[in-house]
Amino acid sequence: MGIHGLSKVIGDHAPSGSKENEIKNYFVYPQLHSLLILAMNNYWAWRKTKENQTTITDKRRKIAIDASMSIYQFLIAVRSDGSQLTNEAGEITSHLMGMFYRTIRMVENGIKPVYVFDGKPPHMKSGELAKRKERREEAQKGLAQAEEAGDAESMEKFSRRLVKVTPEHNAECKRLLKLMGIPYVDAPCEAEAQCAALVKAGKVYATGTEDMDALTFGSTVLLRHLTFSEARKTPIREFYLERILGELGLSHDEFIDLCILLGCDYCDSIKGIGPKRAIDLIKQYKSIEEILKHIDTKKYPLPEDWPYQEARELFKNPEVTKVEDVELKWEAPNEEELVKFLVEEKGFSEDRIRSGTKKLVKARQGSTQGRLDSFFKVLPSPTLASKRKSEETKGSKAKKAKSAAGGKFKKPK
Repeated sequence: MGIHGLSKVIGDHAPSGSKENEIKNYFVYPQLHSLLILAMNNYWAWRKTKENQTTITDKRRKIAIDASMSIYQFLIAVRSDGSQLTNEAGEITSHLMGMFYRTIRMVENGIKPVYVFDGKPPHMKSGELAKRKERREEAQKGLAQAEEAGDAESMEKFSRRLVKVTPEHNAECKRLLKLMGIPYVDAPCEAEAQCAALVKAGKVYATGTEDMDALTFGSTVLLRHLTFSEARKTPIREFYLERILGELGLSHDEFIDLCILLGCDYCDSIKGIGPKRAIDLIKQYKSIEEILKHIDTKKYPLPEDWPYQEARELFKNPEVTKVEDVELKWEAPNEEELVKFLVEEKGFSEDRIRSGTKKLVKARQGSTQGRLDSFFKVLPSPTLASKRKSEETKGSKAKKAKSAAGGKFKKPK
């Protein structure tokens, strides 16, 4: 869930903090503007900086992706006739198909993904998990009623609400990623917190998730819709923390308190205080403690045993694996083992898996810098161009003179 309504708050009050883009544009040419200037000024000087530019580009292509969120999306979206994909043995394969093909799509567009898997949920999330359990139970009842009534549309709606990522789904995706040569990280707790830690340490450029609390955890860049299907035609939504804080006029600590007021996974919000009121209060009083001193708690009753301080501490100092202990290594895919796993064990088409693996190999061998080279039209230096033009002019005059002399050319004395 993340933070209630944060995306809309940013759109309304900090519009320069986010923008839309397409996967084919943003990641292939992340330094395009600066490189164009360099190329126009002096192409050869730009060529000398190739090694440095490659390093910058490479850093921007590494994205830490919330694995559980991605798998959930695949289980929801990758379907046939409204149902999840299964093999002949009845095993669900939607998550594997989604992980395989959309990872290839990202690599083909110059992205180096690293998937981060959730660990144990923090104790403070127990309330949110209990609510989710209640919603699942309600969905189960709704599904039973829809089945009894033969309502296909409602059956599909409630079945989607019952989708849950299991340890088996995670284990199978980890096996697939290893065979594809894609690194993954097991977070001790929340995946978004681990992703944010990798971003802050410079290990990756951005966090890819739908949960807005990646910003609350301190990820400087958040990408939403990154693993969506191309069929949905949904552009990637980029959020930039520093721009958001600047436009809101808040420090990161104040932003955390704003997120708690909006409502997060770890505690309820204050009844009666909506997004606009929450922003005004934070800007005026700077912290939840000061806000509580100045609001009428009869008009705005506080949640019972409201653990906002513990929630704040969790956002500021989450349980994560030390980034210096995380080694990210992208390797060549193991085609034969992929065929064994996806074709022999899971019933996928061998031709499609081999074709997909070859795309992965080709994309991995190619470089973003090479594609940048092909983007520019190489022009010779002015000196060489003038010399070549002069020689071509002399040659043309000589040919005309030879033609006028009946084909015999005599060197003038």
